[in-house]
Amino acid sequence: MCGIIGLVAKNDNVVPHIMDGLKLLEYRGYDSAGLAVLDQNGAINRLRASGKISSLASKLDETPLSGVVGIGHTRWATHGPATESNAHPHATDNVAVIHNGIIENFMELKSELISLGHQFESQTDSEVALRLMHQKLLEGFGPQEATLEVLSRLEGAFALVFLFADRPNLLIGARRGSPLAVGYGHNIMCLGSDAMAVGPLSREITYLEDDDWVVINSQGAVIRDATGREIRRPTQLVDPNFQFSLGKSGYRHFMLKEMHEQPQVVGDTLSTLLDRPGGRLAIPTLPFDLSQSPRLNLVACGTSYYAALVGKYWLERLARIPVDVEVASEFRYRDPVLTEGGVSVFISQSGETADTLAALRHCRSVGQKILSIVNVKNSSLDREAQGTLLTMAGPEFGVASTKAFTAQLTLLAAMAITLAVQRGLMDRTEETRLVRLLLETPALMAEVLNKDDDIKQIAKNIIAPARDVLYLGRGHIFPVALEGALKLKELSYIHAEGYAAGEIKHGPIALVDETVPVVILAPSDHLFPKTISSLEEVRARGGQVVFMGDRRGFERLNSEPAGSILLSQVDPFLAPIIYAIPVQLLAYHAAVFKGTDVDQPRNLAKSVTVE
Repeated sequence: MCGIIGLVAKNDNVVPHIMDGLKLLEYRGYDSAGLAVLDQNGAINRLRASGKISSLASKLDETPLSGVVGIGHTRWATHGPATESNAHPHATDNVAVIHNGIIENFMELKSELISLGHQFESQTDSEVALRLMHQKLLEGFGPQEATLEVLSRLEGAFALVFLFADRPNLLIGARRGSPLAVGYGHNIMCLGSDAMAVGPLSREITYLEDDDWVVINSQGAVIRDATGREIRRPTQLVDPNFQFSLGKSGYRHFMLKEMHEQPQVVGDTLSTLLDRPGGRLAIPTLPFDLSQSPRLNLVACGTSYYAALVGKYWLERLARIPVDVEVASEFRYRDPVLTEGGVSVFISQSGETADTLAALRHCRSVGQKILSIVNVKNSSLDREAQGTLLTMAGPEFGVASTKAFTAQLTLLAAMAITLAVQRGLMDRTEETRLVRLLLETPALMAEVLNKDDDIKQIAKNIIAPARDVLYLGRGHIFPVALEGALKLKELSYIHAEGYAAGEIKHGPIALVDETVPVVILAPSDHLFPKTISSLEEVRARGGQVVFMGDRRGFERLNSEPAGSILLSQVDPFLAPIIYAIPVQLLAYHAAVFKGTDVDQPRNLAKSVTVE
């Protein structure tokens, strides 16, 4: 995740404060950094460096900068490698910008701007925001009017801060999906990714909401909505004794924050696997040819295990590679028979899960090729594997994994497409179609997050009062039903179980009565009629059905369910990633209504480092 800081002071030189803020943002993960300020003549002066902030500090020692307004950035490379030319801020002679997030339609906008004569200097998606703003300023728009024009053209998740030449008392920030905070200090105003960035200089903090944008000067801020109308957002007092640590960015819980980060996380993960000029997916180079493996063993624990189950469906269906999925804690104790020349894939958020590490070492000892899928570079799983694929979820502090799960799903989906192409089982047309679907995923996820109020009411009225809940799904949605049940157990302490919908008549239906909610995940796919048969069996026995599907499926129901969570109709390929979000939200709100500790549920740890 990129880090953002912007400062406007009445008289003070902001450069030392920007550097302090960048150091506080180091936890977000980064591989380059930069800053830009206006000099006394109103011109934009900029320094950037790849690597650590210390590299930028060295450049600053050689070329000191000063100014009363400036912006700073730590970048985690997504679009383009970690080079100085790709580092932020990006700048022209009249504007500079810093960006956190992903601009989904950047290729379309870039082509349009090139046709107007713009020359791009980086490989980033962020530069299109700069060039769009530059174009609008050339056309005679003022900074605020130009901001409205630019924001209306951008699709995706982003936090942006613009610095304008000849405007020594102005910054403009905007957010959609990615967090952005406003800090109110004494003769200084701040913009930043979270409280870590703006807190030390602020007395109060305001967190912008989606589609807000803000105009700040040294004395205050004016927040506007997507139409340009002035609005107010609540402020929070900063405790002068508060020791700033990783903050919640205005969200009630880390888990809620992390769920809302998922569109960006999926976009960031996908970007590391995407050859943008060619529009094709490519797994980073490994020390062995994954496509030639006679069999894959996917090994994981908990939520990562359910991601692996979804991956089995994708890999077998698209790439036609036999796949076994194993619970790491059981795997090595049953003396498994492993195929000679096979690849064992170990999936973990932390990369430190003891059971998974033990399984890795067993597979390595018997000659298996070892691949890890982890969220923490240089973790034990990363170091001990022959090859690693990284998910770009960033730090995850909620014990119940959310964004790491959808990042894992994204990577597994991309892996299945890539291997299908490499094995000659997918033509260019189908590859292009599936890549485009993946590129649409962040926007579709954002739509689901906007249905939070509907999900909250079902959680309050149906799920939270229950003692037992069943989750049903079929095909590659079945593992998401398992994940939904796990989330509810972890967070709310309500007993819940996930089942393949066709299996309910083979025993679990004995549990169904009017006190047992049954959550049925039913996207409109080729298995929909089978899933609905299970729904009718539940309803015939008095169960409270919660239907989770699209409107097309809802209209095919014979009668109204007890509750409905209606999602956009999506291609079946994407359904596991999209349907992961409502089951997370349902569990979250049930836990909140029950008053449990959402971020630190009882008896659980974030990383299980003992067997």
